[in-house]
Parts: sequence; C-alpha cells; structure tokens
Amino acid sequence: MSLPDWLTAAVLGVVEGLTEFIPVSSTGHLLLVEQWLPRQSDLFNIVIQSGAVVAVIPLFWARIHRMLSGWGEDLAKVIAAFAITGAGGLLLDMAGFQLPEEITPVAWSLVAGGILFIVVERWLRRPDPSPLVTWPMVVAVGLAQVAAAAFPGLSRSGASIIALLVMGLSRPAATEFSFIVGIPTLLAAGGWKLFGAFTESRGAAAENWTMLAIGTLVAAVVSFAAVKWLLGYIRSHTFSGFGWYRIALGSLLLAFGWTR
Repeated sequence: MSLPDWLTAAVLGVVEGLTEFIPVSSTGHLLLVEQWLPRQSDLFNIVIQSGAVVAVIPLFWARIHRMLSGWGEDLAKVIAAFAITGAGGLLLDMAGFQLPEEITPVAWSLVAGGILFIVVERWLRRPDPSPLVTWPMVVAVGLAQVAAAAFPGLSRSGASIIALLVMGLSRPAATEFSFIVGIPTLLAAGGWKLFGAFTESRGAAAENWTMLAIGTLVAAVVSFAAVKWLLGYIRSHTFSGFGWYRIALGSLLLAFGWTR
C-alpha cells in the first residue's frame, strides 16, 4: 500500500494510541499493520509510545502528584518496578535484541496472552479482591514487562495486568498500577532510543523526524481517548473480551501464514 509519509505516520500513530494501554499489544499491531505499510525503524515504533504515555498523565495526575509530593511507599513501588524493567530492557538492548521481521511469533504471543486472560478471569471469580499493591506484585510487574519486551505480541500492559490479577489485585487497581508504571518505563525506552540515534550520527540522519513527530502527536491524542474509555469499561466488565480478540486475531494470522 502506497501512502504519503505523513498519512502512514498518522495511521501508525492511531494504531499505537489505540493499543498501547489496551491489553492487546501495541507492538504486535504495529508490526501487523507494517506488513502493508512501509516498515518503520525500531526507533519510530518505540518513540511514538512516548506520545501515548504523555497523553495519559493528566488522567492520573492526582495519583501521580500525591506520589511525587509524598515520596512514600507508593512511589518506591513504582520506582522498583521500573528499575526491574529497565535492567531487563537494558540487557535485551545490549544483547542486540530487535523486533521480529515476521508476524508469526507475534501471532503466537497474541494467542498465548489471550488464553491467559480468559483462564485467569474464570479462575479468579472470587469476592473482594485486594486494592493494595504488595511488594511481590511489584516484582511480578517488573518481570512481566521484561517478558513483554522480549516477546512482542504479549503486551506490556496485558502481561502486567495478568500478573497482578493472579496475585489477587482488583481489576481497577491492577490497571491503574500497570498504567502508572508504564509512564517511566516507556518514556525511558523512548529516551534511550533517541540517545542511541543521536550518538550514532548515521542513525539520526536516516530517521524521518517529521514522520516521527506526526506519529507521536497522533498517538498522544488517540491514547488519551482510549485510556479514558478503558478506565470506565473495566468498572463493569472483565478482560475476557480482550482475550477472545487476541485469540481470534492471532489465530487468523497463523491460519493464513501472513509473514513479511
């Protein structure tokens, strides 16, 4: 499909904004769309996540402000989860990890994550889940985010939320903590990629910065609307619907053998 660069960036920004915080894997969807649109650099795919993250900060501003002004246990938990994720991500980067060219591993991750959501939701039908994030949950979130980075299609938010639900946290609390931890995680990932691009002159010169700016801006606007909708949705719904969507999409990709 041949589209102008600005429209390609806008389409990818919409995809990123819709799927970054909804637990269906933004990276998986970007790689899928890029089977038809021009494949973008890892820098583009990672940095536009920063736009999606910045847009949701106003939705959690009261909670973030309390944490930053108090410097208490809540802030320490976010920092600890971010540190675990950052260390794992740095190790992956040093090992030369790159997003896959083929869609097949992403499809398997989509299916696996979908099955987990359905199984967990049926298993956890119990009253009075905890609204409090414990330290073991913090460690689980950090490790879940590393696993999601290593297996595109698993979903960072999805893996984090599943881990928290399994450990007994309520859906609203699990979603909120996953989103808040995602703010420093994704901003750091984007910053690290930008740092690498500017320290390697050829990397910066090869990037289409106008496309990157458009994609980031569109992702921010769409993400704000998507997260606001999701926060209302989970008050009266489970995550099973997202699980079935993941299974359907992943199975379709595997059935047709769509690869780059």
